[in-house]
Amino acid sequence: MNRSVKTAAIEKNRRIRNGGKIAPSIFLVIMAVYFLVPIWWLIVASTKTNGALYSGSNTLWFSGDFSLIDNIKELGTYSGGIFWRWFGNSLLYAIVGGSLSTIIAVLAGYGFAKYQFKGRNAYFKLVLAAMMIPNTALVIPTFVLFSTVGLTNSIWAVILPSTLNIFGVYLMRVYCQGSIPDELIEAARVDGAGELRILLQIALPVMRPALATVFMLSIVGNWNNYFLPSMMLTNNNLYPITVGLTQWQTFSQNATGGQVLWNLIVTGSLISIIPLILAFFLLQRYWVGGLTAGAVKS
Repeated sequence: MNRSVKTAAIEKNRRIRNGGKIAPSIFLVIMAVYFLVPIWWLIVASTKTNGALYSGSNTLWFSGDFSLIDNIKELGTYSGGIFWRWFGNSLLYAIVGGSLSTIIAVLAGYGFAKYQFKGRNAYFKLVLAAMMIPNTALVIPTFVLFSTVGLTNSIWAVILPSTLNIFGVYLMRVYCQGSIPDELIEAARVDGAGELRILLQIALPVMRPALATVFMLSIVGNWNNYFLPSMMLTNNNLYPITVGLTQWQTFSQNATGGQVLWNLIVTGSLISIIPLILAFFLLQRYWVGGLTAGAVKS
């Protein structure tokens, strides 16, 4: 009798545990479908002609004519191949702006975390306060400032404002405080290492996961930046992909009986997400590989 009761209790506990695992799994599957369906639609739509896109049939599946190669060829030749210039501009803005913002975030975060100076806490509170200001609210003042010094309608009008990543500074400071022991830095100073050498050879390897995270976030933010370049730039040859494709979208929406570019817009959108996917996979190993770097043995 006791054995039967015990077996029933064990079976009940097993069902409860299994039920507790099923619900989160179902939720994760729903979330995965929610995020993947737009990407799947983008892939499918890139293989269709304008006629197939307008027909509305088989929205989430391929039509009879597989036109992806033709769309890419047309995309590369339309308007003198301006799309690839926009693609190169986006790469320039994302890589240069992301690199500079990461360097500034590393230096500022490390300085706030490991150096004692007058007003350090007050300055850092200003950094935290700046995080509360939306970037879009700063675009107009930034435009006025750059217009005063004659830098509008240039690549610097897009790159320079993106070099300050407030969240990156905050993240680097928090990470340095938790991952780089003061004893490690003091030991390096006692051994005669200079401050620059300590930063480059001791601190940076430990900061690698946070550095990769800030760099990735900066690249994504700069690549997807739309409002700032749309305000700063009037030269079509300086547009990033976001502004250029929006121009085509406006043209297609206003076209009455003329040429529409929806197949080019969709195909260009598909191509535009490839660099972000590659950047994620290239930087992912640094997030995992450096998580235990700099551990101090007691």
